[in-house]
Amino acid sequence: MIRLGVIADDFTGATDIASFLVANGLRAVQFCGIPQGDVELDTDAVVISLKSRSCPVEEAVADSLAALDWLKANGAEQIYFKYCSTFDSTAKGNIGPVTDALMAALDTELTILCPSLPVNGRSVYMGHLFVGEQLLSDSGMKDHPVTPMTDSSLIRLMDAQSQGTTGLVPASVIDAGVDAVQARYAELKTQGHRYAAVDTLNERHLETLGRSVEGMALVTGGSGLALGIARHLAKPGTNISDTQAAGQPQSGRTVVLSGSCSVMTNAQVAAYRAEAESFALDVEACLSDEGYLDTLLSWLLPRLDNALAPMVYATAEPEKLKAIQAQYGAERASHAVEQTFGALAARLQAEGVNNFIVAGGETSGIVTQSLNVDAFHIGPPIAPGVPWVRAVSQPISLTLKSGNFGQERFFFDAQAMIPEAR
Repeated sequence: MIRLGVIADDFTGATDIASFLVANGLRAVQFCGIPQGDVELDTDAVVISLKSRSCPVEEAVADSLAALDWLKANGAEQIYFKYCSTFDSTAKGNIGPVTDALMAALDTELTILCPSLPVNGRSVYMGHLFVGEQLLSDSGMKDHPVTPMTDSSLIRLMDAQSQGTTGLVPASVIDAGVDAVQARYAELKTQGHRYAAVDTLNERHLETLGRSVEGMALVTGGSGLALGIARHLAKPGTNISDTQAAGQPQSGRTVVLSGSCSVMTNAQVAAYRAEAESFALDVEACLSDEGYLDTLLSWLLPRLDNALAPMVYATAEPEKLKAIQAQYGAERASHAVEQTFGALAARLQAEGVNNFIVAGGETSGIVTQSLNVDAFHIGPPIAPGVPWVRAVSQPISLTLKSGNFGQERFFFDAQAMIPEAR
């Protein structure tokens, strides 16, 4: 029985929520894309990762509805649309249009918006999203190359890209308990609202919200809400260590591939470069040099047995990133870099690399696809929401890190968990 079916809008987001589900007592299987053919499942939750965060709206809606059809056909009792804890979207979507399409398909009148992840500093107060002590619009997300977040109000953000209106469930109501929250849902529905933005300041709020959405056909949010739902649904006595063991990393050669330009990944790359060998991608070479992959491999191969894995990175500070985008065009430059990472991962696999530490949602997606990984087990977390995972059908282990997740020494911490590393 699938208690929870998750539709995630990118690869790292899918791994993020799968990690929280497993860590809080639910068995989970993650698929890279919509499963094809008959699949035998014995699990509590299924997570389907799409690449729908920043693609055209029509494509995001179509892919999400196809994932919903598969989940419904396989008996999922509740659907969870998972997006980033910084609500990455624009006035055109994709969060609003996908939510509306899923609501229509499920014939439901109200859902919640819960991007919060307090353990990583993402909280909502009076309907405004915070990153640590900063409003979202004052954080590094204001410079995001694809979805610059210049407003912190969930209500304004959702109303601008959806077919309905958004009401607020304030922290004071959540503090009053499950019954008070559910009464507020009913009140918002009576007022004609389709979406309930929920304040969330701490783990206790997540647990209350997890109980409050029992029976709600569709919920939406970041990975934090999964903590509350999993704790509510989990069977007593679940052995979490055994569940995570299937995704433990294996010994072998390792590389670090960083495509994110987030503030935290910039710091992680800088910390790692100070102690490990690294190679900065040349965007122009990615676009025009047919022999660039050979150049990268020539640099990487002699360094695969280093004490610290070699790193290839496309990380750049905001001003440098703007200059690159101005010169080559944002979409063209991004596509070239991601295709380079994907092709490089496939060549490295052929050279015997079996552990890939990847930063950035788009980069994680293309690397996973290029390695022909269609499903994986969730292993132990390196940081909240970022576990090691192991492919179901081949000996490949990965970390798929969303740009802003983890601490400065994340790349070091990930390698420390590899048994008998090199």
